[in-house]
Amino acid sequence: MTSKPRLAVGAAIVASMLALSACGASNSGSGSGDEGSAGAPQGDPKWLQCTPGENSASIDDLASDSDKEITIGAFNGWDESFAVAHLTKYVLEDAGYTVDIQAFDAAPGYTAVANGDIDFIVDAWLPITHADYLEEYGDKLDAQGCWYDNAKLTIAVNEDSPAQSIGDLKDMGDEYGGVLYGIESGAGLTKTTEESAIPTYGLDNLEFRVSSTPAMLAQLKKSTEAGENVAVTLWRPHWAYDAFPVRDLEDPEGAMGDAEILYTFSTKGFADDNPAVAQLMNNFVFDDDHLASLENVMFSEDNFNGEDNDAAVAQWVSENPDFVEQWTSGQLAAA
Repeated sequence: MTSKPRLAVGAAIVASMLALSACGASNSGSGSGDEGSAGAPQGDPKWLQCTPGENSASIDDLASDSDKEITIGAFNGWDESFAVAHLTKYVLEDAGYTVDIQAFDAAPGYTAVANGDIDFIVDAWLPITHADYLEEYGDKLDAQGCWYDNAKLTIAVNEDSPAQSIGDLKDMGDEYGGVLYGIESGAGLTKTTEESAIPTYGLDNLEFRVSSTPAMLAQLKKSTEAGENVAVTLWRPHWAYDAFPVRDLEDPEGAMGDAEILYTFSTKGFADDNPAVAQLMNNFVFDDDHLASLENVMFSEDNFNGEDNDAAVAQWVSENPDFVEQWTSGQLAAA
């Protein structure tokens, strides 16, 4: 589960927030379900004032930090957390650091970084999903840049199919077998689709087939391999965008909600003792293609399937040899 929180119908604001918290970037599509922010559906607009990599600068010597022991927090069930954490681990260990990655649900993760038990978290969703945590712990945290600005809920189709917007499915439903494939019944993505997208675009002609994330992905794979049209509920970031030939339908009414921005937050004062690592995180930028391809290598069943994240990252770096150099030189934002 990046980013101007604006929806066509009022109920969709809360639905979108729940969708991102309940769905996140989980393989299961359900996440941990405790991601907060119910009390602040609009979020703080200041978190929209960030461009990934905007404070980039070259890092000549990562080994310049005196503190070589780094602990990174990643959120259970959110694939992009582990993708960024393990990629950061790869770069830091190559520079002589010792890196420990610890997994948390969101609430204890924010508590840990605020208390200084870990150095930073790499997956803060703002301005909506994690707004309550920033309200509670913000004075104990330092932002170390934002790195992705397209975290959102989507309805996706195979890239060579006729529909261009969600509304097209009203008249083109037969082209897609009359079915929109969904994920778990309890996921916020499902709720947003049912309560916002379907009524907004008049998609009662479609069967909204709610099942599970693995079932949806299996159908997506089956249909695209067979050259058949298919429509599914999906979200960014997700490895499916790299694994399958799919694209998002346009959402002119904003029924699925707007995107959020993903940030890195460290414990207060971290940059004083770790200026090189702090600058490294401020340099970090992921676009959709790079993030989806890394997640695909790490988490898809056809690759490492989440079983060896460090090996998966090493393979991805070998296939993207310019990425680390651009990162440490502060050039990712311009790449």
